[in-house]
Amino acid sequence: MNRINEGENAPQFEAKDQNGNTVKLSDYKGKKVVLYFYPKDNTPTCTVEACNLRDNYQLLQEKGIEIIGVSADSAKKHQNFIGKYDLPFALLADTDLEVINAFGVWGEKKFMGRTFDGIHRVTYVIDEDGKVIKRFDKVNSKRHSEEILEALNMN
Repeated sequence: MNRINEGENAPQFEAKDQNGNTVKLSDYKGKKVVLYFYPKDNTPTCTVEACNLRDNYQLLQEKGIEIIGVSADSAKKHQNFIGKYDLPFALLADTDLEVINAFGVWGEKKFMGRTFDGIHRVTYVIDEDGKVIKRFDKVNSKRHSEEILEALNMN
């Protein structure tokens, strides 16, 4: 697994969101983007993380930050997740793992004594010019928005 590091240019990507719309990183030029990767819709920790970002969405927007979530779930699963928790941001349905692999967040995981391949919970903050300015490898799902703002000295 070769993760993109801070200071590197974020890989340019194109993927479909929950509504089948094409989303490209280049669409966000001139804005800060929080690109957060998570394992699965409607699982406990992923839900806590998404709801924390939702609850602080207005504040993040006021600070000029856009949020995009990415998992390998289908657009339909994303629609259900968004509807159930009233999420105000796009979720990319990266079913072919193109974006996930481009950022190096797919790899071996251990859970309850089992080893398997999956998506690691990693968040990238990408600046207005497409450069990674922060990478979170250990996300605190309950206070992820606060972590982001603290890292950017915007709290």
